[in-house]
Amino acid sequence: MFDTLIIGGGAAGLSCALVLGSAKDKAYAKDKRIGIITHQKTSHLQTALFNNVLGLEPRTLGKDILESGKNQLRNLYPHIDQIEKEKVKSVIKTTEGFIVETNKNSYISIIVVVAVGYTSLITIKGLENYIEPHPRAAIEKDRIWLKNTDHLVEENLYVAGTLAGWRSQFSIASGSGAHVATDILTLWNDGKHTKVHDKHS
Repeated sequence: MFDTLIIGGGAAGLSCALVLGSAKDKAYAKDKRIGIITHQKTSHLQTALFNNVLGLEPRTLGKDILESGKNQLRNLYPHIDQIEKEKVKSVIKTTEGFIVETNKNSYISIIVVVAVGYTSLITIKGLENYIEPHPRAAIEKDRIWLKNTDHLVEENLYVAGTLAGWRSQFSIASGSGAHVATDILTLWNDGKHTKVHDKHS
């Protein structure tokens, strides 16, 4: 049983996991079990080249960020379960939370964050009722979003990144994942607005 399970190992999913992981010493988060299914094969970062992102060296490759992001998460926050080489097939709501079925296993989580790409090729069963044409993409691109209000699709089901209706820009997707993480931390912190910053002393 996970308290939060993130689906997707791209910019939004990894950013969400990093922010959640950074709250590990907070009373409201220290006993929470967090997982991320780090499927990255269809991530748009696989072919990306970055010159216009604050903090990244020019000519940084997206595929390198994907790998270094998983390593960063593993090294800084090893308490977060990274589930690799599994692809999600369905997300089904039950009275106990969500059952997330992959091609290899089944997981139960109270909260699910869907942070996969926004192509119409999405094949996750259980999300069909929320899929609509993407509001910020050209019609001919055939992009989709999961209809949501401020990243919340329905109670305990969040969406982050381009699938949340945002434009395909690395910093926007990363920020969207961080936004969802702070919403979850706020939920765990009894509704008190919550953010996590590390400070240099």
